[in-house]
Amino acid sequence: MGSSADEVREHLLVDVDGAASGAGKKAKIRVQNLTKLSEATGEEILNKVCLDVPEGVIMGVIGPSGSGKSTLLRALNRLWEPAPETVFLEGDDICRLDVLALRRKVGMLFQLPAMFEGTVADNIRFGPQLRGKKLPESEVQKLLSLADLDPSLASKPASQLSVGQAQRVALARTLANEPEVLLLDEPTSALDPISTQNIEEVLVRLKKSRGLTALMVSHSVKQIQRIADVVCLLVGGEVVEVLDPSNLSEAKHPMARRFLELS
Repeated sequence: MGSSADEVREHLLVDVDGAASGAGKKAKIRVQNLTKLSEATGEEILNKVCLDVPEGVIMGVIGPSGSGKSTLLRALNRLWEPAPETVFLEGDDICRLDVLALRRKVGMLFQLPAMFEGTVADNIRFGPQLRGKKLPESEVQKLLSLADLDPSLASKPASQLSVGQAQRVALARTLANEPEVLLLDEPTSALDPISTQNIEEVLVRLKKSRGLTALMVSHSVKQIQRIADVVCLLVGGEVVEVLDPSNLSEAKHPMARRFLELS
């Protein structure tokens, strides 16, 4: 799902112990009985979703179109307001946290990057500047390198970037807030294979170097198998399976199996 620059500005119990990479790790995010109804039709988009997201892992979220994947992701940093005591960050009800502080801890990267006016450096400095901190040039260049971009891009107008470059600048802009959790909603669907690989490598590197926790929605089962430590299968607004990515063939839910067979 795409996003506008305004939305980006505003943004700035399934047990997974059976999944090898999640075993023994505490839950960074816990979702309990999360429900969302369509404002237009009143139909359930999410139906009592329960899910633990282990700390320091990449969790892939996959399932048929219309399963509520993006809706689930957007609840986790209150891009829509979940009911109290349904989403917890390290044990704290996110509805009781300051929403801007929450979004600094739980950053989000959208399907299509929305660049702000100004240079690449202006974009990267945006979040810290909101809280009165100006990033030095050296930090801007470090973030660009972290996002697999040439630091010389700092002075380039953001409007002149390719889609692949803009998505990696958006990643660097999000990382400037030093998030503990990164939410990724189809972040590579508009990118070429090389840019896709770059983003994937950055995510794996951040998990290893910073202990970053990430949730990534993707329509690509192969992509999730490449980078995820654990996979959540969402069907009809419900979490129906949580599996190790190497064991997706063991999915038991009929719709989940059909989705995986056709993907």
